[in-house]
Amino acid sequence: MPKNTKCRRISGLPGQFGFAPTENAGEDAIQLTFDEFETIRLLDSEGKTQEQCAEMMGVARTTVTAMYDSARKKIAKVLVEGRNLVISGGNVRFNISQSESFRRIREKGDNEMRVAVTYENGEIFQHFGHTEQFKVYDIEDGKIVHEEVVDTNGQGHGALAGFLFGGKVDTLICGGIGQGAQVALSEAGIKLYGGVSGSADEAVKALIEGRLDYNPDVRCDHHGEGHKCSDHHEEHHCGGHCGN
Repeated sequence: MPKNTKCRRISGLPGQFGFAPTENAGEDAIQLTFDEFETIRLLDSEGKTQEQCAEMMGVARTTVTAMYDSARKKIAKVLVEGRNLVISGGNVRFNISQSESFRRIREKGDNEMRVAVTYENGEIFQHFGHTEQFKVYDIEDGKIVHEEVVDTNGQGHGALAGFLFGGKVDTLICGGIGQGAQVALSEAGIKLYGGVSGSADEAVKALIEGRLDYNPDVRCDHHGEGHKCSDHHEEHHCGGHCGN
């Protein structure tokens, strides 16, 4: 049997969930796990020591060394062999406190479900990665006991999953959403109801009554024919996963 690994704390999810060479030399992608990504971020980008990294991730220094070595070898393969890189998986949990926006709203009750809806002027905002607000509903015994609008502070796809996780959100209702963001939400344990439009309040009411019309195979659908997210990644951060 494989050895059980200790859960690793990470500060959040990457802004991009994949990278591809300009000329793709092969289809077999290399998987970099979220905890391996975290060691690269902390050690190479933030300049932390391995001891500091181990403390922040809640594991032994030898574990950090092993993850970092694995991550570096994978990145080297991507560069040398021209392979695709995908970032997903790993035995992780978020090491983040509630965001400032969520700190200002009421504490979620033990028996409550918290639903977040991408929100703009009463309607469900259709592009998850661009949403500037969520309307959050706390539900208990089939009734809404509290509702409030919170700001996202301009965060993109990857950070939004951590933002929702930090706010103890159980369920997300939205319009279009990229595949990479869907993976991030799944990793964060957040149930997704995508491809929904219309009134945010009515959608939550329909969810409670078990009649919400949603698309289980939703994709980010705001691009024109032949257009890729990577064509304007400066503004839109789908990680290239939209629309395929």
